[in-house]
Amino acid sequence: MSANSRLTIAAHALTWIGLYQRRGHEVATSEQIATSVNTNPVVIRRLLAQLSKAGLADSRRGAGAGWMLARDLSAISLLDVYEAVEPGPVFALHRATPDPECVVGRGIGPALTAVYDGVEAALRRELAGATLEDVLRDILKAA
Repeated sequence: MSANSRLTIAAHALTWIGLYQRRGHEVATSEQIATSVNTNPVVIRRLLAQLSKAGLADSRRGAGAGWMLARDLSAISLLDVYEAVEPGPVFALHRATPDPECVVGRGIGPALTAVYDGVEAALRRELAGATLEDVLRDILKAA
């Protein structure tokens, strides 16, 4: 099973747009962003469409088309980005109901739900405490 990188790519794209705008540019193209991320521009466009729906990015069509931030980097938490691109909880229970006659099958859901709820709460707390401004600051400090 491979790790999901949607949050990372979305945070990368928004942070890149924020820095690009600070350097005097109005909009960024999905091709420019994709070069930084090292992925296909279609991947970036799909993520930016989700980020736009969530009120984190805006697009301009026609001449001078591209993407811009809908809010300042300091007003976008990693939790905002996570909620925009991740459709559900980090962990899920079985798709099919386990055997209710089995002691493990009957008890696995409630036992893991308590753990998963704690993990989800900790994740949300951590992500809420970091903004994309923090991310950019750390990037520039390391550069």
